[in-house]
Amino acid sequence: MKKIFLLVIALFIFVPFSFAEEKFLVSHEKEFGGVIIHCAINDFNSLGYEYGDSLNFNFSNGQKLEDIPYYNGYYSEIGSLLLLAYPDGKNVLLKKNLGSDIWEDLSLNENDFVLVSLNSKGKYKDIQEVRNIQYSNDRSKYSSDEEFSNFRAVNIGKLKKNFLYRSASPCDITFNRADYVDGLIKNAGIKCILDLADNEEKIKKFISKSDFASPYFLDLYENKNVILCGMSANFYSETFRKKLISGLNAMSAHEGPFLINCLEGKDRTGFVCILISMLAGASYEEILNDYMISFANYYGITSESDNKKYNTIITQLFTPMIKEIIQDENVDAKNADLVSYAEKFLIASGMNEAELNNFKSCILE
Repeated sequence: MKKIFLLVIALFIFVPFSFAEEKFLVSHEKEFGGVIIHCAINDFNSLGYEYGDSLNFNFSNGQKLEDIPYYNGYYSEIGSLLLLAYPDGKNVLLKKNLGSDIWEDLSLNENDFVLVSLNSKGKYKDIQEVRNIQYSNDRSKYSSDEEFSNFRAVNIGKLKKNFLYRSASPCDITFNRADYVDGLIKNAGIKCILDLADNEEKIKKFISKSDFASPYFLDLYENKNVILCGMSANFYSETFRKKLISGLNAMSAHEGPFLINCLEGKDRTGFVCILISMLAGASYEEILNDYMISFANYYGITSESDNKKYNTIITQLFTPMIKEIIQDENVDAKNADLVSYAEKFLIASGMNEAELNNFKSCILE
């Protein structure tokens, strides 16, 4: 009897949840291409799931996915699946990190549902712990408006001095930064914005909100000095390239100084600034340092403060971007002719020689 009692206690301690299949409705997350699992993040976690677990998905249309990591950020390898509980998000989201639209890949429709179950407890816990970085939307937690807004001039290579800036969004109030960015771009004398994230519909929604407080942005927008690209973060896609070339060509027809932004100013903006900096003849070290300022601004991560996370970000985020521009796995980016590779990438993406020369004349000394 005593042995049976101890066995029951052991099972209670080590298997606190049964992890039976849970049924959820699904819908299409269209902006970035994913599957919304209709369960609030806190409710999902209350079922016993933890970040770093491996999960299985059994959809009502017969599609099955196994061994999918569950993270609170985009920590899977680029092009790989993950279940995402993004900070400030409402529901958990099945996504392919910088990849195709998984909703379409799985041929789902709005009448489908999914059964979710545990595959392996804590299988990806190490990756979750290394990549788990969150930032605050409270201005008082930052040392300056520039740091809070992830705002800075990109003064490397042969770029015209104080002519190309980057930042978080000056119009999207989601993370409470837009009005701060608005003041900074006014002080910098920005004359044109390349907005990588938004389209006309989104801008009109931002402006209509009662707490919209970006008058300088609004003036630029109303005078047709905001170039709207409406790009996803998937820099591997043909659509990304087409929208990028259209945006860069439009820049050539405007006067600077310019601002490049997306929502946070680190992913889409990071890729575009890497490309432009390469074109401007900046060194690998200069480009890397500028890229990593975003992670110092948002998360306080530097090579000195957390070398492990610093190098993980380089490996998983920065390196794939620069490799995508170079398009040759055998090339060492640290010693490559980066100007040449940037030019080849732009031409291959649809920019002709005349457009390339116009863009270079626009931004270079």
